Amino acid sequence: MNPDQNQYPIDYLNQIAPQQPKAGMSRSKFLLLMGGGLFLIIIVVVLMLSAGGGGPKDKMQTLAARMITLQDISKKAQPNLKSSALRATNSSLTILLTNANRDIADPLKINGIDVTKLDKNIQAKEDGQALKDKLEDARLNAVYDRTYAREMTYQLQTTSALMGDIYDNSNSKSLKDFLLATDNNLQPITKSLSEFSDTVN
Repeated sequence: MNPDQNQYPIDYLNQIAPQQPKAGMSRSKFLLLMGGGLFLIIIVVVLMLSAGGGGPKDKMQTLAARMITLQDISKKAQPNLKSSALRATNSSLTILLTNANRDIADPLKINGIDVTKLDKNIQAKEDGQALKDKLEDARLNAVYDRTYAREMTYQLQTTSALMGDIYDNSNSKSLKDFLLATDNNLQPITKSLSEFSDTVN
């Protein structure tokens, strides 16, 4: 008998015999794991978005909380300022922030935000404690005026940037009108504080 003829039936039987499962992960299991991972990522993203994630309302609340804090800081700073020019600038700032904190209430109410019931986490983040501590150290070290001018310049610049961000992402006319007017009023005060800071440094 031809040896090739003996070989053929064995090869054929090997082909039709049940195959032993290969070690490792099957394609279906791999796809199932990938799908599960993707589903988990989607859930995390949805939860982040539903929690706010720095959305428009969070930014509006941040602005309201920050302006309340800055008004309080500017008011308490007045007796500690030595420069008459800086006292005059700061007095204007306190008046502006007092009016702004009054005027922002209605535009925010239209957008579903009550300024008397701001998010506690946002209030805690915007309590200004680090700034208050820094100013107290400056007072004790007799460098209050220049520290105050420098720090408030920064605070007003970041507040202005926040207002611009809210403005660009809002469709509320009353809110946009408030933001535009308040920012325009803040600019000369910020400039004056910045110039004072540059002069004494």
